[in-house]
Amino acid sequence: MSNYAGVDWAADKHDVLVADDAGEELLAATFAHDEKGLRALCRALVRLKVKLVAIERPDGLLVERLLDAGLRVLALHPNQVAATRARFRVSGGKSDRFDAFVLCELARTDSHRFRVLEPDGDETKALRALTRAREDLVHARVALTNQLRAELERFWPGPIGLFSDLHSQISLAFLERYPSPGDVRGLGEQRLAAFLARQHYPGGQKPAQLLAKLRRAPEGRVGEAELAARRALVLALVAALQPLVAQIKQLNEQIATALREHPDGEIFTSLFRDPRSVVTAAELLAEIGDCRNRYPTRDALAASTRHWHPWAADRYAAARARGHDHPRALRTLGRAWCRVVWRCWQDRTPYDPARHRALQQHCAVTIPTSSGSLPDLAATQRMLGAAVTEPAARRAEREALDGKPTSAITLGG
Repeated sequence: MSNYAGVDWAADKHDVLVADDAGEELLAATFAHDEKGLRALCRALVRLKVKLVAIERPDGLLVERLLDAGLRVLALHPNQVAATRARFRVSGGKSDRFDAFVLCELARTDSHRFRVLEPDGDETKALRALTRAREDLVHARVALTNQLRAELERFWPGPIGLFSDLHSQISLAFLERYPSPGDVRGLGEQRLAAFLARQHYPGGQKPAQLLAKLRRAPEGRVGEAELAARRALVLALVAALQPLVAQIKQLNEQIATALREHPDGEIFTSLFRDPRSVVTAAELLAEIGDCRNRYPTRDALAASTRHWHPWAADRYAAARARGHDHPRALRTLGRAWCRVVWRCWQDRTPYDPARHRALQQHCAVTIPTSSGSLPDLAATQRMLGAAVTEPAARRAEREALDGKPTSAITLGG
């Protein structure tokens, strides 16, 4: 006989209900979210020989403790639980004890509809913590940058667009030194050049051009008190953004290191042309995880890289030609890419364009002859070797077409 449990978690307590195969209640209790309470909860479930524990979250301290106790966990989405409340109560209302009962019943009667939680390795958990922390900091940076931009638009729009990004190090340094129109009255080419040199400006624009852009901006009409207040606000926002930007940069470096050291890191970095895409590769790995049993089939996974990969660009263009809008075309491409990513992930093998059959067909070069088209193996190999970079792909295509009277024929993908 098997027993099942439902745990309705909360920040300070957890309601637990345990039932047997027949649905008879064996335990209904509330455990505090402290060390003593978590130990008692796990001991009770192990003592009652619980086969499955259903809970409305896939991670966190409580889930880790349940897994560490050797319990099998069903991580259910809150929407799944909400959709089943009507099966057990007409009102469909929510309460902690009732939700624990619903979770227990789902584990007892519907466990075949859900997947048992498969924990990831320590390296993957660490990478996930870094990437999710970075995502949170980026959201905070975007919010503060938008607030800074809105403040500048009210009285001094000149610095907006002066450099690459408003949150860039040089933009923030400029606003820290010149937070209002009055602060730039004595700013000339020589002084600006010295500032640019201190900030290691790469020299995209000359000081005269930057000054001209700054002086072309419209001038606000504010009183002395308002100007002082808005100047102080700009300085406050800059002071809040600078450490945030520095921490994001530091996290980027930590993520790059963690990705290089991860056993699956090379698999995911091989999917990207630009080495600066390390954060995207890390996020993809962190969210997919390293447990192969989590996605037993390729249809459970999707990815997209349409901007640089010739086969991906062709699939995306074909979807748009069929009348799909941009989001749907991306979903179509994602379904096509998932077969490739899933295979690499399952086999623990980095992506190799030479082994991608659809790409080989897409890049196939043939020579028209009187007896029919013959494959040009040398030109095709050049196309395949250059497939991972857009400029090189164009160069290989030109070489393939200019070297002899050949024609590149797409065989599909």
